[in-house]
Amino acid sequence: MDIATTPRPRTGLPAWTRGEFEAQLREKGRSYHIHHPFNVRMNSGGCTPDELRCWVANRFYYQICIPRKDAAILANMPDRAHRRLWIERILDHDGHGDHEGSAAGGIEAWTRLGEAVGLAREDLWSLQGVVPAVRFACDAYVNFAARAPWQEAVCSSLTEMFAPQIHKDRLATWPTHYPWIEAEGLAYFRKRIPLAGRDVAHGLRVTLEHFDTREAQHRALDILQFKLDILWNMLDAIEKACQ
Repeated sequence: MDIATTPRPRTGLPAWTRGEFEAQLREKGRSYHIHHPFNVRMNSGGCTPDELRCWVANRFYYQICIPRKDAAILANMPDRAHRRLWIERILDHDGHGDHEGSAAGGIEAWTRLGEAVGLAREDLWSLQGVVPAVRFACDAYVNFAARAPWQEAVCSSLTEMFAPQIHKDRLATWPTHYPWIEAEGLAYFRKRIPLAGRDVAHGLRVTLEHFDTREAQHRALDILQFKLDILWNMLDAIEKACQ
């Protein structure tokens, strides 16, 4: 999996203003996996319990890859101020402090989601339900984050601009469509809404400052599309695995 490049504009075009560039980045939300047929069906109540369990088990691999991806980016950051902000992302997922309650972290919250849909903790953590295509997509993302310039890796994280709505949709529809899921299991979605907003503020600032020519701005759009493609391809693979 690699970054596809769009045709470049003719040489000499000025960079977009920060506002224009941000608008171009946000326009990429049209490709977010919130629009994927499987996600639409899931939030409309059309998934069986086994399909939900399949989705949770496969997305768990993505969850445990997130702090690895963020650690790779952190290792490439030369600036302490940026590292101080970025390290919060790792702690958000791995947990911090006494690792109890809200300090347990996102991976633990996703584990509880797994238990709420009927997956045993040991089965979830065994990764035996993860299909090869999901592993490939997630590993490609981690490898990109480790090898790319840190600003490009930061740019790839901007899919979080679109994440709050997908979490809100699940919180709004799942209790009605899937009342058999314990409410506590949905805590992951609830917690990620404010955290995504915080993370986007930092990632967007880095991206708007670093990609300051028209060519570089198109490169940023390609990087964001690459991440969007990863998320979409993951759902393609999960949907096929559920058949």
